[in-house]
Amino acid sequence: MNYSALLLQSGLDKIDAQVLFHHCTGKNRAWLIGHGQDEVDPAHAKVFNPLAARRRTGEPVAYIVGTREFFGRDFVVNPSVLIPRPDTELLVELALERAGDGASVLDLGTGSGCIPITLKLEHLDLDVSAVDLSPAALIVAQTNASGLEAAIRFFQSDWYQALGDAHFDVIVSNPPYIEQNDHHLSEGDLRFEPRSALSDEGDGLVHIRSIISGATSRLNENGWLLFEHGWDQSAACRALLDAAGFDEVQSWRDLSGIERVTGGRL
Repeated sequence: MNYSALLLQSGLDKIDAQVLFHHCTGKNRAWLIGHGQDEVDPAHAKVFNPLAARRRTGEPVAYIVGTREFFGRDFVVNPSVLIPRPDTELLVELALERAGDGASVLDLGTGSGCIPITLKLEHLDLDVSAVDLSPAALIVAQTNASGLEAAIRFFQSDWYQALGDAHFDVIVSNPPYIEQNDHHLSEGDLRFEPRSALSDEGDGLVHIRSIISGATSRLNENGWLLFEHGWDQSAACRALLDAAGFDEVQSWRDLSGIERVTGGRL
């Protein structure tokens, strides 16, 4: 069997097959193009086939290889944290636009740490803190911060609980916002991601309400709150921000044209 046949017979999407092959052998797409008709080295097949089998069960490629790219950097991921997604880069971009020099920034529910670490590395003079309720998630976030040399303060906290009287210029979050009965929770990659980081086990707005309520006493004057939410939640999120007294309330569209991030200035 040649290499082209090995990847084809894996039954995987072409890109997935190439990514897994590169991960376990170090051989990239260019190598495969040049050696596609070569006889397969049994050692390569031995390491590739078990990974392909895991992918065929639906396990996300990011968990198999242990990393996912976000904002041009590779972040360590495992089943303790959500897999970073390109749409969340919008949240980072909006925060960077509103965080002045030396601004204090808080990320709520940090997971892999991709949001606060990116903010810090893109704007080195920011004072960045991040919280997560999950000790396992914090280990991943701290590993990423160390590996990428980003100075972040991490707290194990149920939202604002462990932060004392600290105040911030910008608060960001990608909280669990999927409604408890949403069928997507049992489909695709979401089956393997931590449910507690996906769903609030309510109407999808439980944690968003808590974040907005807490932000009113945590933001400095003219501070911004920005958070990601579900595809059909933007109007409800704007209403919650309006009711809490925020100004300049608006929603922004992601790469698919869906209103994905909502925020306001206090």
